[in-house]
Amino acid sequence: MTEQNGSRRLNIGILGCRGIPNHYGGYEQFAEYLAYGLVRKGHQVGVYISSLHPYADDSWRGVRLIRKPDPENQLGAFGQFIYDLNCLRDARRRKFDVLLQLGYTSSAVWYPVWPADARHIVHLDGLEWKRSKYAYPVRRFLKWMEGLVARRADALIADSPVIKDYTRDAYRRHSELIAYGAETAIQPDLKHLEKMGLEPGNYLLAISRFVPENNLELILEGYRNSDCASPLVVIGNTGNRYGAWLTGKYASPKILFPGAIYDKQILDSLRVYASLYFHGHSVGGTNPSLLEAMACRVPVCAHRNDFNAAVLGPDAFYFQDSRQVSEILRDFGEQTADGRWTEANFQKIVTDYQWPVIIDRMETLFFRVLNDRR
Repeated sequence: MTEQNGSRRLNIGILGCRGIPNHYGGYEQFAEYLAYGLVRKGHQVGVYISSLHPYADDSWRGVRLIRKPDPENQLGAFGQFIYDLNCLRDARRRKFDVLLQLGYTSSAVWYPVWPADARHIVHLDGLEWKRSKYAYPVRRFLKWMEGLVARRADALIADSPVIKDYTRDAYRRHSELIAYGAETAIQPDLKHLEKMGLEPGNYLLAISRFVPENNLELILEGYRNSDCASPLVVIGNTGNRYGAWLTGKYASPKILFPGAIYDKQILDSLRVYASLYFHGHSVGGTNPSLLEAMACRVPVCAHRNDFNAAVLGPDAFYFQDSRQVSEILRDFGEQTADGRWTEANFQKIVTDYQWPVIIDRMETLFFRVLNDRR
């Protein structure tokens, strides 16, 4: 830890993601915005990056990238454990003041090799052991690892009030409530719609990983059973077994599966001009794609669960089965015409979920954890 301009300059390490710039998902997006924001505040930041990541340079916008071997393409999910071990072994010689671990599913077992001279902060994300994609023995293993992290980390981060309450009740541990962020400066471009054959205000949108707990099947079934004339666009990587099954079952000229898209301007353009945004996530905490939809002022139809309700409150449609999706699609335009829901959700982003606010909260937590060590 060094002095810079009269204030402490931290040496911060971030691991647990596949690396930046983001080519994958929520953790990578969080790492991207956080790392760049901390560098702008004068801190030294290193982000671990998988050897499989397509970005080849050793830095990005002032963030040092630490590339480590990742055998996931050879070993499947078990390769993530090896990648995390490679990152932690490297971190032992980096003299980080703070080491931020994004998630715990493949890192908790390596706590014996965590650097002794760094403060360990773990971002819990959602309740991983509840995800239906995992077999029962794996879910029990993940639950055990969650307890390991809860007992041994110097500090915990919850991105949702639901997770914060859970860690208090299950482990008697305080967790800092810091959600993901979203940008309010949106620059939509109609050309992205034109390339996909879409008309502004005349299509429905969902952006999601193709996993059961994101309830895409309920959305697709409800849409198919409705008389909605607008097409439904479902963005996400369909390359897994579940994605192949869904795209086969719901193949239709009215349902578009353009695959994974990571270009933010394209995604924001699609959000801004959509007539309704479906958010089926049911297990994770505060989801980045939901916040980005709110920042784009698009009406939201969300799966009814505590995570989504904690963010949206009364300002959304909610569904729990395909029948409710069909019912919502009958007259949703009349209920969203005045824009009250979309404006209320946008104001939540301004108040609680802007990236500068999130970065300030993270920096404050880092300093507090270091001061507590003295």
